This record gives sequence, structure tokens and C-alpha cells, in this order.
Amino acid sequence: MREVNHMRVIAGSARSLPLKTIEGTDTRPTQDRIKETLFNMLQSDIPGCKFLDLYSGSGAIGIEALSRGAAKAVLVENSKKAVECIKDNLTFTKLADKADVMEMDVLSAINRLKGKDVFSIVYMDPPYSNDYERDVLAALRNSDIIDEYTIIIVEEKLDADLDYADECGFDIYRVKKYKTNKHLFLRLKGSAD
Repeated sequence: MREVNHMRVIAGSARSLPLKTIEGTDTRPTQDRIKETLFNMLQSDIPGCKFLDLYSGSGAIGIEALSRGAAKAVLVENSKKAVECIKDNLTFTKLADKADVMEMDVLSAINRLKGKDVFSIVYMDPPYSNDYERDVLAALRNSDIIDEYTIIIVEEKLDADLDYADECGFDIYRVKKYKTNKHLFLRLKGSAD
């Protein structure tokens, strides 16, 4: 594992610490600039929150949340190589004691987490063009790990269409576009604003 595009923690207790990333095309690290914009939007929601990072890759998003004061993060990733990378990054940033790393596929993890915690923020950055989001949203909808206050963020390519979020029981209440991708912010329908 060599460091590609020099990712780092942007703010908080682990600020400026470099993170390892994984070589290859299986994971696409969220660029620092985009990560910074995202976390600026979530600024008031992060302190003390429980953060679920699905398709974690190198763990950069979950680690950023912890660095900025999340009480706990669960990072889900089914690639063995990526999980090693996440664990190294958590140890290096001294945030491992606040994180659980689950080496399994996302749907199994959602199932496994039932009855344990309600997450304040769920972030997912699945491989593009595979339509995993629909299954994940359906699984979240049928689980007790989210409630009407949970913010769900999906990172997707710009032309991705998440119209089905509606039939899965979610409202898309905000979309933030970047050059090559976008973040969609969802909540359960009929949620508290």
C-alpha cells in the first residue's frame, strides 16, 4: 500500500495526519476538497454523533467524523486489504478506541447492527453504477438502526438517478454537486426537519 493522492484528516483531533489509501480501482477515496465541503455542511451534526460509514474504503470519512468529535463510528468494508488499511489509519490517528470495523458486506452489517444502536449519520459511497444504493436504502428502512433524525448521505456520480429513494421511503432533501460526483442527503419520509 503506497500513499496515493496524499489523503489527510482535515480537522479535529487528528488534523493534518496523512492517511493510507489502497491502490487499485476498487476504492475511490473521496477527495479532500469534497470531504471538507461535506463536513462543513455536517459541522453541527458531528459532535457526539454515532456515525456509520458504509463501503469504507480506507476509512477516511469515518475517521474524519471521529476526528471532529463523533462519539463512535462503525466502518463497514468487505475487502480484506481495505480493512487492514482502515485499522492502520485508526491506530495512526489514535481513534481506534472509538471505532468498530466490520469486515463484511454492507447488507450483512446492517443486519448484524440491528438492535444495537441508532446512528445519527449514515454515509455510503458504494462502487458507482452497481445500484447498491436501492438495496441498502431498503435494508436501512427495515432496520432499527436509523430513525427520523438520521441523516443519510449517498455519494454518487453526477448523472446517477436516485428517484427510487422515494419508493424506498426516503426524501432527498439536499443535493450538493461537485465536478465529477455529488452528495445526496436523505431522511426517512415524514421526518423532523
